[in-house]
Amino acid sequence: MPIGTTQFSNFPYYERLDLLLAASCANGYINPAKQSELVRCELTEPLRAHAFGINESNMEVAIARRTSLLNRFLQDDRLSQFPLYHYDKTLCLRTLWRFWLPLAIDLANLRTQADRPVIQGVLGGQGTGKTTLAQALSLLLEELGLATIALSIDDLYKTHAEREQLKAKDPRFIRRGPPGTHDIAMGLDLLDRVQSQQFPIHVPRFDKSLHAGDGDRIESLQVNQADIVLFEGWFVGVEPVDAAAFEQAPEPIVTEADRQFARDCNTKLRDYLPLWERCDRIAVLNPVDYHLSQQWRLQAEHDAIALGKAGMSDADIAAFVEYFWKALHPDLFITPLVERSHLVIDIESDHSVGDIYGKLPSV
Repeated sequence: MPIGTTQFSNFPYYERLDLLLAASCANGYINPAKQSELVRCELTEPLRAHAFGINESNMEVAIARRTSLLNRFLQDDRLSQFPLYHYDKTLCLRTLWRFWLPLAIDLANLRTQADRPVIQGVLGGQGTGKTTLAQALSLLLEELGLATIALSIDDLYKTHAEREQLKAKDPRFIRRGPPGTHDIAMGLDLLDRVQSQQFPIHVPRFDKSLHAGDGDRIESLQVNQADIVLFEGWFVGVEPVDAAAFEQAPEPIVTEADRQFARDCNTKLRDYLPLWERCDRIAVLNPVDYHLSQQWRLQAEHDAIALGKAGMSDADIAAFVEYFWKALHPDLFITPLVERSHLVIDIESDHSVGDIYGKLPSV
């Protein structure tokens, strides 16, 4: 039985939104009546609307554009292209409407205003959805006629041989990941070539499975055009903090050796600032509790082992995650970035998108 307007307004926000999107998906089209209801839904999340530059004066136009873009995928039955769709259709639609669609449209607007490609930085730890976001945005931006490069800070790692030399000089760099293990000059050259539109360019790629999991560079990818670069990584945008912060640092930074490693990583962050300066803005995928990254990594390993793949033990996973926390602890480095970032997306314990807030400025 159809839900009337009065009844519908009594449903909790997510239930209202999910019902609307499910009905539209079933019909293959969001009609004007449902579009009006979606406008009303948008008003129930003012912080999120504000983050994407949406207010009461432009709400109708913004939702109409979002609806138009979603209808293209509904009418052509292409929703299955999106990540999460085969895992949880309802979650996929909700995330698409609340997050992926408005961000894609905002990036398209930004590209229209700019005289060069736009670089969107994305900070997020393991399990926060960086890869999922890049896949969804690439689909949407392509539909809007824009070419996208998905670049991970992992793609900027030094070669295996170079990192072996680094490890020989400083045994603390037992793993790739911390500041000092990347080829910053290569990243700067790439982003500068993109912004000055010196196409074609060759985008570096890194295979983590090589050398027993230590990884190495593989053949680069030639790109002939790009409008948007999605530059993601676990510390993209992170800036050095006052050295005094390490005197009372949180666990697992407990020994003097731990504190010195943290100080040294903090110092090396200065070399990355030019990379962050190439980003037009930074979005933070912010887990509601940073300890979730360890839980998510454990689950990923258990799932891999259940499928017969190689995986690390629980103790190895704990040591792996804590190594990154010792290098750049979330409480010391991520929390300050959340407080000043252009866009923050809270990630719940089940990986779903929670609150979205912040303000996206123009280039």
